[in-house]
Amino acid sequence: MNKKILSAAVAMALAAGISGTALAAEGSLADVPKDHWSYQAVDQLVKDGIIEGMPDGTYAGDRAISRYEMAVIVARATDKMEAANIADRALIEKMQAEYGSELKTLAADVQDLKNEVGKVKFNGMFRATYDHDDDNDTINRGNDRFYMDLHGEYKVNDNWTAKFQSETNHKYSDKHSKHDGSDTGIIQRIWADGYFPNSGAWVSIGRTWRGLGFTNTLQGGETDGVQAGIPVKGTGLTASAFYMSPSWEGNGQSYYGVATWGSVGHAVDVNLAYEKAALSKGDVHNVRTSEDWVKGDDNTSGKWETTTKSDTVAYDSAFVVGAKLKAFKNVTLTGDYIQSNAENNNKAAEARIDYKGTNLQDPGSFGVYARYFKFGKNAGNPDDEWGSRPNDAKGWIFGVKYVPVKNVEWSTLYSQQKKGISGAETDRNLFRTEVDFHF
Repeated sequence: MNKKILSAAVAMALAAGISGTALAAEGSLADVPKDHWSYQAVDQLVKDGIIEGMPDGTYAGDRAISRYEMAVIVARATDKMEAANIADRALIEKMQAEYGSELKTLAADVQDLKNEVGKVKFNGMFRATYDHDDDNDTINRGNDRFYMDLHGEYKVNDNWTAKFQSETNHKYSDKHSKHDGSDTGIIQRIWADGYFPNSGAWVSIGRTWRGLGFTNTLQGGETDGVQAGIPVKGTGLTASAFYMSPSWEGNGQSYYGVATWGSVGHAVDVNLAYEKAALSKGDVHNVRTSEDWVKGDDNTSGKWETTTKSDTVAYDSAFVVGAKLKAFKNVTLTGDYIQSNAENNNKAAEARIDYKGTNLQDPGSFGVYARYFKFGKNAGNPDDEWGSRPNDAKGWIFGVKYVPVKNVEWSTLYSQQKKGISGAETDRNLFRTEVDFHF
């Protein structure tokens, strides 16, 4: 039996807490007779400090040991064989020959366990955020938070992986709720990804975060639906089709369409998408009710009245055209243009320039960027990036990111904006700094 295999087997066995009955085949569970020479051999190896007995650090004493348990002891001894004297090595080799079949079973059991463990993966990050949001001379601290994003996945087979995402928000500002109940400690998103290597095709189905456009301006957020794609032969492009419905409460609208993205040259990428809405312009897609206090004629008395409001569809088709240019060695230019068929406020655009960028595995790496955006309120459903670039607004954002130590990223941004550009504009100044701890 190969020593490296045995060493790996015992390490996995100990980590998983394998006992004499955990994984072994039935024949290996038979007790070793109490007068068998193996007991004296184990006694000698314990006295010489080669092993400590059973996997939990104890020795079985007068209890009969199964052949599988004895194989675990032999594997432990094999791991220390280089430190053994000539006599102990001879004992170990004799026991390897005696329990060869059980050692093979142990190695196979551990490999099965390793394969199962390898199917499960977790990753995520913890974030601490501080905001100073001056919105029309009113300071908003609503984004001060401790946040955790946890991703998990299980490999179902060679083609399919089941995934989930759980977000937890704890707001710490005294002026706001300590907990954001909409996404605290629950699994918000569940979906499955399929990949078919022969063709390069892939599919994603379920509730997850999806975006359209380089800066996720046409669509950007949690949706229920399905998206599939396949590489376009002879090009650096991927062709995709999608159906998605934003999952926010009360939404009755959904979208379907096509998209393509990828490289079209040495330093140029494109991102194009067209979407069609299931509901037509003017259709009601959300009905909201609210309780409002209505004062009496004397301004002292009054009553609660229920008000019903309907949201109608402003547009039923839209597109995004995006381009990314690697202008110089460390400089990247990115732009998106979006337009819908709404009657007004139907255009959106964003342009950004990035210098360098961070690498979580490279302490000291950094990135600097500047962005300009202008989002008409009827152009799309953009990702507002935690409120830093809201819809129906325009403005500049300047930011820096830095990796002080491995897997930790610090980022800070400052933004000057005008909100409500479709009507009465208000000024906004936003300062945000946050630290992300990735795991």
